[in-house]
Amino acid sequence: MTVDAHHHVWDLSVRDQDWITGDELQPLRRDFTLADLGPEARSAGVDRTVLVQTVTVAEETPEFLALAAGHDLVAGVVGWTDLTRPDVGDELARLRELPGGRYLKGVRHQVQGEPDPEWLLRPDVRRGLAAVAAAGLVYDLIVLPRQLPACARAAAGHPGLTFVLDHLGKPPVASGAREPWEAALRTLAALPNTVAKLSGLVTEADPATWTPADLRPYAETALDAFGPRRLMFGSDWPVCTLAAGYGRVLETARQLTGHLSADESGQVFEGTATRVYGL
Repeated sequence: MTVDAHHHVWDLSVRDQDWITGDELQPLRRDFTLADLGPEARSAGVDRTVLVQTVTVAEETPEFLALAAGHDLVAGVVGWTDLTRPDVGDELARLRELPGGRYLKGVRHQVQGEPDPEWLLRPDVRRGLAAVAAAGLVYDLIVLPRQLPACARAAAGHPGLTFVLDHLGKPPVASGAREPWEAALRTLAALPNTVAKLSGLVTEADPATWTPADLRPYAETALDAFGPRRLMFGSDWPVCTLAAGYGRVLETARQLTGHLSADESGQVFEGTATRVYGL
């Protein structure tokens, strides 16, 4: 059994994805649905997934919860709500009462787009993070390397909240650089309430020429820092299709973790996601 802990869907007739701009992202400017993903996931041996928010629009999360309720592939949803609203706890409770509300497992915000590198440390945001913890949910981090120090401080300040780092914090794979990303990642990983996703690396590499060898130093750093019990596979479909198809992404992840024992591999590809998200 394999869990894909990170993918997206969108229907442009329902809502524009305003982040899909420029020639490089043009291949993503079409609909990507569970009907598209299902056959690819099944053929790759994936039987459960976590559907992750794409835009900071309140209506998306209820839509995703309904999708999860109606499709046996999706086992959990990481949604969005405004962490800075004073009644965020009430809003999280409302979401859980909606159709499919039991599939809400976590919350995410596009911190990578916030100009303030310490956005996570704002008092109103920290109050929101406390509400996420009180609701028994996890918090996904979508950040750039320069924002990792604030992630570590936020995680240290909320020891009762599990923080899940998406895409290993987007290391500079294309350039081959390791620092300051590696040092910041290790500082975050030293905190016991942090987990990371082995995801999104193919699109941080050169999309046309990348090989598994380009990704290996970053994957090995993450494995060393977090360990298999705090690392989980995610495809980042359909964004990954800019650089590789679904099957190749999964196969590459298996190559990068091929030295692990069967139990350790089972954690990366099923156990960690199942435990952290309560799938």
